[in-house]
Amino acid sequence: MTKTRESNNIVTGEYMNVLIEPGRLTGSVTPPPSKSFLHRYILSSALATGESVIENAALSEDIRATLRCVSALGARWRLEDGALYISGMGGDYRGAPMPRFDCGGSGTTLRFMIPVASVLCSGGVFTGGGRLLRRPLRPYFDIFDSAGISYSLSEAELRVEGTLGAGEYFLPGNVSSQFFSGLLFAMALCAGHSHIASRGALESAAYAEMTYEALRLAGIDAHAEESGFRVAGGRFGPRRYTVEADWSQAAFWIAANAIGSDIDINGLPETSSQGDRCILEIARLLMQDGGKEIDMSQCPDLLPPAALIAAFAPGNCRFTGCERLRYKESDRISSVYGALRTLGAHITERVDGLTVTGRRELPGGVAVDCRNDHRIAMMASVAALRCREPAVISDCECVRKSYPDFYENFSTLGGAVHVV
Repeated sequence: MTKTRESNNIVTGEYMNVLIEPGRLTGSVTPPPSKSFLHRYILSSALATGESVIENAALSEDIRATLRCVSALGARWRLEDGALYISGMGGDYRGAPMPRFDCGGSGTTLRFMIPVASVLCSGGVFTGGGRLLRRPLRPYFDIFDSAGISYSLSEAELRVEGTLGAGEYFLPGNVSSQFFSGLLFAMALCAGHSHIASRGALESAAYAEMTYEALRLAGIDAHAEESGFRVAGGRFGPRRYTVEADWSQAAFWIAANAIGSDIDINGLPETSSQGDRCILEIARLLMQDGGKEIDMSQCPDLLPPAALIAAFAPGNCRFTGCERLRYKESDRISSVYGALRTLGAHITERVDGLTVTGRRELPGGVAVDCRNDHRIAMMASVAALRCREPAVISDCECVRKSYPDFYENFSTLGGAVHVV
């Protein structure tokens, strides 16, 4: 591994390109703590009275965004020896009207904070980087229209003025589950009982279920039912949490194993409620002979590692149910297509997903634009291991969003990574 300057982290600058040589990864790795759980534990702790401790925490850019926002509510935090200590604000906001929330590039942070700020602060001003404010927010706007809450959205900020109360709320089932999660947190702060119902089958349901589990851990009376969720307003209690490893980040090492590496992946509980643990079953299906069709609607974030496996698997696979990925950090359907196509994969883009036909290896010898999308950078880097020629992954500093140590881990596992 070569670096352009001294650092404990390969990702050292605002912009960075890496050259990946063909090869095979071996050894053991522990993925970072689950970003999904960490967002939820941080917000639960911030809303509690007293100090909570979150063990096995790591500060990716998205987690820093959530910490900035709970600080704007009045919570205080410190990181010591891998544990977050959070002094909550007890559900009692005492700051100035219309606080500002810098959500960075985190869609989870934005969609959790909008309804919470409406309940606690009667609104706020929300800012973010990249494509954040262009990502869908219409489900909240429809609720605001019905509740008489005003809002305005520009390229620079979203302003929300008005107070949400307990009640019955309906959301389309085919939107991001982050809307359900945000409302669950918000309704837990309201006096009375609330019902958050799904019109149609809820996609990415496991993430909403993670939220109501986090609420229950904090002492909130929340229940899942066939039509959605019910929650009774209450007081968040402080507690000690331990964050398990992240299946969605581990998926890239699982994909590496599927295409020829030999990595021991630590810290992944098989009984986890993380929906992305299904990558194991997806990988098994993809390595079977013949044609396959896989519905990704319950685990859309797994499309990059799944498509990566399919690029080298026998037969072909049609991935469906991916429409929401067009509104991620990038148009992720198009980005997966573009990156793998550039490396030489046999891949076709469709409105709702991709069709991939496997090859023994890819040509490589090219530069891949990861479009400022952390999952595309990791996908392309692993795919480059099975190319005939080295490949350059451009602007891959975006891995800091979710997995800042990805390239350090890649190198430790024997991957040849050169900053260029």
